[in-house]
Amino acid sequence: MRRKPKVVKSNTNFDGKSHTFARNIYGTTKGRIRLAVLSRDIDELLAGLPDRPLRILDAGGGFGPLSQPLAALGHQVVLCDLSGEMLALAREQVAEKGLLAQFEFIQAPIQSLSVEDLGQFDLILCHAVLEWVEEQARLLACLQALLADGGHLSLMFYNRDGLLYHSLVMGHFDYVHANLVKKRRQKLTPGWPCKPDEVYRWLDELGFVITGRSGVRVIHDYMVEKRIRVEQADEVIAMELAHARQAPFMHLGRYIHVLAKKGD
Repeated sequence: MRRKPKVVKSNTNFDGKSHTFARNIYGTTKGRIRLAVLSRDIDELLAGLPDRPLRILDAGGGFGPLSQPLAALGHQVVLCDLSGEMLALAREQVAEKGLLAQFEFIQAPIQSLSVEDLGQFDLILCHAVLEWVEEQARLLACLQALLADGGHLSLMFYNRDGLLYHSLVMGHFDYVHANLVKKRRQKLTPGWPCKPDEVYRWLDELGFVITGRSGVRVIHDYMVEKRIRVEQADEVIAMELAHARQAPFMHLGRYIHVLAKKGD
């Protein structure tokens, strides 16, 4: 019998904002960029792994925009999210695609998941979650325990360096002087932007080896002519993919996607 999940107060719950989140993030060019970069990186990772069904944990996966295509390839997915609304949306979409047999849905904090209940996974997805959690190192340690030896972590986090640079070029100097803390927090603005060097150090301390890195939205957010984001969206996405892994652009992405392998 699975244990009742414990409450983690510092986690952010998207109940009441699920449809706004889906529309504002994935219904825009910036959402298409996110999916394009993540999909390319994960597809390349899978191409180098043995051809067999994987056990995948989509940790804080919302409605599962990345795990649904993976399930369609025959992989088994455990989709965990704190938001019941997000999981209901996921279940609806999964049912429409005939993929219910490939999914297990868990409404709980990621930190409450245990190896005793779930076993270990070959691949863990954790995208745009870390910046919504106060105890970030603890969350990564939980993911490390749930990942099998030799397994892979796909981690995308909100890049504090990119946020700082964007604030500087936009002339938001009051925000910079306030250490990037707003007086009134916006609904879809992460509370705990991540310092890349700190995340890399945590991963190293947990025995991970980083095997790949990409910036996400390395161009889009800095464009002076904002209309181009919509009018030439396909070309913007192509340029994002072309520059996502190149320095210095990679380091200035609003998000950074890291692929890391857990040591044997």
